[in-house]
Amino acid sequence: MKSPDEVLREGELEKRSDSLFQLWKKKRGVLTSDRLSLFPASPRARPKELRFHSLLKVDCVERTGKYVYFTIVTTDRKEIDFRCAGESCWNAAIALALIDFQNRRALQGFRSRQERPAPAAPAAPAEAAEAAAPSEPSEPSEPSDPSPQPQPRTP
Repeated sequence: MKSPDEVLREGELEKRSDSLFQLWKKKRGVLTSDRLSLFPASPRARPKELRFHSLLKVDCVERTGKYVYFTIVTTDRKEIDFRCAGESCWNAAIALALIDFQNRRALQGFRSRQERPAPAAPAAPAEAAEAAAPSEPSEPSEPSDPSPQPQPRTP
């Protein structure tokens, strides 16, 4: 298994800004097994991290002559547009890393459910009452209802 800090891919890609003009901004991308970090051109700026637990999918892949355009969809349905050089295959690398992350997470969830002890089945009401009653020596009990018993008919 890969460590979360192991770099799977590093290089240049472009992110479309959310501004009115929607300009493409160059970023240095660093892909690990649990996130995509986007470093801006200015060295002092903090990177934007897209953690895989908050991503749904890589979508809308379109290839033109020079670029591959793709969209990353977040769990809150926000769409982030990217483009990269056609030969760089950033979209495929991100998609594969995301699927690997989602598979590992699903497997961990499955294993944790398997390891959890099954809850004890509730006892039937009669069994529960017997279990709750104090145990006393067994003696034949007499009917509590002193009503007369039917007499057999004689011919």
